[in-house]
Amino acid sequence: MMFQPNLMEAGQFHPLDMAPNTSESDIPRLREDEFDSATKSGSENHEGASGEDQEPRAKKKRYHRHTQHQIQEMEAFFKECPHPDDKQRKELSRELGLEPLQVKFWFQNKRTQMKTQHERHENTSLRTENEKLRADNMRYREALSNASCPNCGGPTAIGEMSFDEHHLRIENARLREEIERISSIAAKYVGKPVVNYSHLSSPLPPRPLELGVGGGFGSQPGIGVDMYGGGDILRSITGPTEADKPIIIELAVAAMEELIGMAQMGDPLWLSTLDGSDAVLNEDEYIRSFPRGIGPKPSGLKCEASRETAVVIMNHVSLVEILMDVNQWSTVFSAIVSRAMTVEVLSTGVAGNYNGALQVMTAELHVPSPLVPTRESYFVRYCKQHGDGTWAVVDVSLDNLRPSPSTRSRRRSSGCLIQEMPNGYSKVTWVEHVEVDDRGVHNLYKQLVGSGQAFGAKRWVATLDRQCERLASAMATNIPTVDVGVITSQEGRKSMMKLAERMVISFCAGVSASTAHSWTTISGTGADDVRVTTRKSVDDPGRPPGIVLSAATSFWLPVPPKRVFDFLRDENKRNEWDILSNGGVVQEMAHIANGRDTGNCVSLLRVNSANSSQSNMLILQESCTDSTGSFVIYAPVDIVAMNVVLNGGDPDYVALLPSGFAILPDGSGIGETGPGGSLLTVAFQILVDSIPTAKLSLGSVATVNNLIACTVERIKASLIGEGLEFKD
Repeated sequence: MMFQPNLMEAGQFHPLDMAPNTSESDIPRLREDEFDSATKSGSENHEGASGEDQEPRAKKKRYHRHTQHQIQEMEAFFKECPHPDDKQRKELSRELGLEPLQVKFWFQNKRTQMKTQHERHENTSLRTENEKLRADNMRYREALSNASCPNCGGPTAIGEMSFDEHHLRIENARLREEIERISSIAAKYVGKPVVNYSHLSSPLPPRPLELGVGGGFGSQPGIGVDMYGGGDILRSITGPTEADKPIIIELAVAAMEELIGMAQMGDPLWLSTLDGSDAVLNEDEYIRSFPRGIGPKPSGLKCEASRETAVVIMNHVSLVEILMDVNQWSTVFSAIVSRAMTVEVLSTGVAGNYNGALQVMTAELHVPSPLVPTRESYFVRYCKQHGDGTWAVVDVSLDNLRPSPSTRSRRRSSGCLIQEMPNGYSKVTWVEHVEVDDRGVHNLYKQLVGSGQAFGAKRWVATLDRQCERLASAMATNIPTVDVGVITSQEGRKSMMKLAERMVISFCAGVSASTAHSWTTISGTGADDVRVTTRKSVDDPGRPPGIVLSAATSFWLPVPPKRVFDFLRDENKRNEWDILSNGGVVQEMAHIANGRDTGNCVSLLRVNSANSSQSNMLILQESCTDSTGSFVIYAPVDIVAMNVVLNGGDPDYVALLPSGFAILPDGSGIGETGPGGSLLTVAFQILVDSIPTAKLSLGSVATVNNLIACTVERIKASLIGEGLEFKD
């Protein structure tokens, strides 16, 4: 089956200009002599006031007047792209006969005008709402003045205190009594004495916790046996009891105070390393600063604490929504979160947002290798707004409330502080603080895990930054048309990126040591072990039906991660390691760039078979990289199905069996391009039988084992020479 001609029709693929739409983020002061009166979008353009209405001036300013055609063209372009880059401004000025500076200031003035109109509309709405509230207030005051005491029949005597304030005072007194009562109960769980809340200190003014009880989402069934012991908590955990809920609330409030302090404090809580590139938590100072919490560290557990700050291209409201929606959270962080679910929602928040939202959750965190045990956690997530444009989302472990705690890890106050920045950006300060038993980690990964790079704050922030760029690319509307191969259709881009996202999630979930599936070692010794697991695919439109055999192995390479990543994602070098391409020439048919790094890209590849009697094959591939790790993930796809996707069709019905590579630094502390080595995990998924009830044959296992062993040898043969040359 040859590649469909309509895949390369004119206009189907166009270049992607990766210059961000927000390049002109700051609006400079408008210079009067260059002010463009045409910002009124075709309204009256005055050369200046008449001599009768204008006082004499030393020097008359000259105003630029645009033609109706110029204004219409710039208005049309503004609707598509309000932030043109230098290249687009020059092109537009050339077409309209204007100076690039004139075009630049016209767009600046237009953006200012639109912002003013938006604010004026918003002010009108607020004024209307304010008048409504004022009328309601007057009505309440009148009702209150005519109220009578139900006991004696006389007038009430609340004085000048408003009805709402009186109600809140009563409610606060009740809550204060409730907190004092449950503090004594919480003490036996958290291992701390009863705390007088009036003496608590906080980096920010204390704010009341808005409470409410909502229904739980229920539990999702899990499969498999935990190969390291401890059970599958995502399957076994039930919702908290009524007696537990006040304790959970107290823990969440204390965790929020702790997170704010951990995010904002410096020395002596955080001590700088010798090179100043990192910060180490002073555990003694931590205990003095935050006496409340989940109690002392259990014996056998090791402390991991880290903090990282970055500015990401997403507004604070969207970030909070991602963190508080378990499905979005596990999707965005699929490289870290293998499974997650909400057990129960204790509060949905107030005022139509997540301020005060409180959720009991479970999650399984992983490293993309079967050699590193996953970290299961049962915790409460609490979201709180701290002033305009500043939010905090915190997790804290609830393992002490489990009937028979047998966890290998628990989360102390961990999460992020989100601060609003101009032009839709956000500043994120992430804190990870866990206590873990890492004795089950394979020697190959001990240095990486022990350094905190595997599960630390830097990995969370780097993943978030990369995913924010990916989402921004998916929403891009103004795609230039210069290079061949770039998909410009908005619907086609969204469908292809959605399909690639599902492929990446499936790969990451299938390559880790998740308790949802168990691995069996079939060959090799030590780090060269090849591990396999099987799963049955039935009634899943996103997977081919039958028995799927997954095989994976991890090994060390004396080559920097970036060199390994560039080698594996290069279609021109694919035939050096890809046995299934049969030596055919690999050609990139389409691509979508989705980040600053050119390695962050979704591609559609065609393998032109060397044997003319064999049909050509299409491969969907996503490559992504950041400072903490890289992935090259791919899957064979049907040509007809991909034509549907590229025309904006539903990608959920395209069957995928992803294979690929996870590339991590070896934890030596050397930069990703320095002389440090790489930890490479190779994973394949093969459909060994199209009948789900069939039994797995030893021949199928041997075939997959040989496939992965040959691939590893080819990669080593191609890269080790480069690595040795680099070390010399």
